[in-house]
Amino acid sequence: MTPAPTRVVVVDDHPMVAEGIEAILESYDDVDVIATLSDGQTMIDRLDSLSPDVILMDLNMPGLGGLSATEMILERRPATRILILSMHDSPEYISTALSHGARGYVLKDVPTEEIKRAIDVVMVGEKYLCPGAEGALAPRGQEREQLTNREQMVLLQLAQGKSNKEVAGALDISVRTVETHRKNIRRKLGVSSTAALMRYALEHGVLQGTGANL
Repeated sequence: MTPAPTRVVVVDDHPMVAEGIEAILESYDDVDVIATLSDGQTMIDRLDSLSPDVILMDLNMPGLGGLSATEMILERRPATRILILSMHDSPEYISTALSHGARGYVLKDVPTEEIKRAIDVVMVGEKYLCPGAEGALAPRGQEREQLTNREQMVLLQLAQGKSNKEVAGALDISVRTVETHRKNIRRKLGVSSTAALMRYALEHGVLQGTGANL
């Protein structure tokens, strides 16, 4: 008996990207692209009705970004395999995606057969990193400690030029708590000044979408 095709959903706010991936995958008999969606919230809203085996998830999208959506999806359906789609190959992006529960990380400019291989790899329970992404990760034992969701939110506020007091008001926490978060963020990111923190935020797209889209 032939196994049922792998049920795949593509979530990307660029229609040409989503349609291109769909066209690639539809050429395989063992893959069924059951939907292409444009944002994380729509994926969550349709999660139970679609019941995908694998989700190809864009990282930066309007509204609910890929990382936040990944966390929420896995809370409801832990067996779902999520592959992050991105054009960013920096270690921070990759390790943050994996720490949020993604089963793999695929660069958007990889050869078409790599996307299919990524799906096959996560379907047998393994993690997948495309060749371009593998080289961006730090050697084991040197991986940077990840920011918590709250620290990402604080970083987003700081990246907008807000003072500790303004951040405290926006997030309904004390100024002392903001100061603690700020200290931890600088330690985890390996930066020693506010200027370096702002530079990190600009270089890594912290201001795009939500604070979770690091």
